[in-house]
Amino acid sequence: MDLTALPTQLSNNTDTDTQSINDAMTHNATANHGEHQQTLGKSSPTTIAPNAIILAHALTDKAISWHIHNCKISQKTVTQDLPLPFLYHYDSLEDAIKQAHPLTPKLLAQFNTLMTAQEAAKLIGIDEALLSIPWHVKVVGSLVVFSEALQLAVRLHWTNTGKETQQIYTQDKDDAVVAAFKDWQFFGRIDILYKNNNQPLISIDEQSIDTETNKPLPLTIQADIDYQYLPATHALVVIAKLEADKGELPWFESAILERIA
Repeated sequence: MDLTALPTQLSNNTDTDTQSINDAMTHNATANHGEHQQTLGKSSPTTIAPNAIILAHALTDKAISWHIHNCKISQKTVTQDLPLPFLYHYDSLEDAIKQAHPLTPKLLAQFNTLMTAQEAAKLIGIDEALLSIPWHVKVVGSLVVFSEALQLAVRLHWTNTGKETQQIYTQDKDDAVVAAFKDWQFFGRIDILYKNNNQPLISIDEQSIDTETNKPLPLTIQADIDYQYLPATHALVVIAKLEADKGELPWFESAILERIA
């Protein structure tokens, strides 16, 4: 699939993002709406207007008054009941117990077999209480960051892990969730709501090169009254920039930690 040729699409999200952001932003983008029904994935000439907004740079600009709206959870798993490979159970044992129950060919053959703590304890020949049972944590959510001054809203997605779940060894369930989010991350799809006809909004993918000028081809995001998908290659650029500067953008983490608390 040619990711740079994805058409403009409306978000299938049925929450109140669009209406709420519309209420916060003025409606100067509604005039001449029809002329902006262009392909979002279509690259522009390499000349960038002096007043252009560069999406990745704007989102990480601390001088811009950004607000977080509608931070919510779409998936949440926090359980101790999921199976783990046998080696995870065995590695959680104290050294003295490992010495008393060394690995045998029978145990080695089960190293990658998924099983519960009860099954692992029976296989080793010990009491289940001697095994440390982790919490399996997977939380996925989204948030909208918007600037009224720029007439720009961006829906981002976040999670604690890219794996099926993250294993956290702690006694308390709430502590496990907090620990899991020490290294939270942005990922996936990005939606853009842009209503400013006075400034071009640009996304730049350094890998998309104009063969004639040997310069990156900027992607112009047209003003529209609805959310538009950002092409996947450009979404990766934005996410990389956000991740690199995340420590300087505390409003994201504050909103997420408040939501999962």
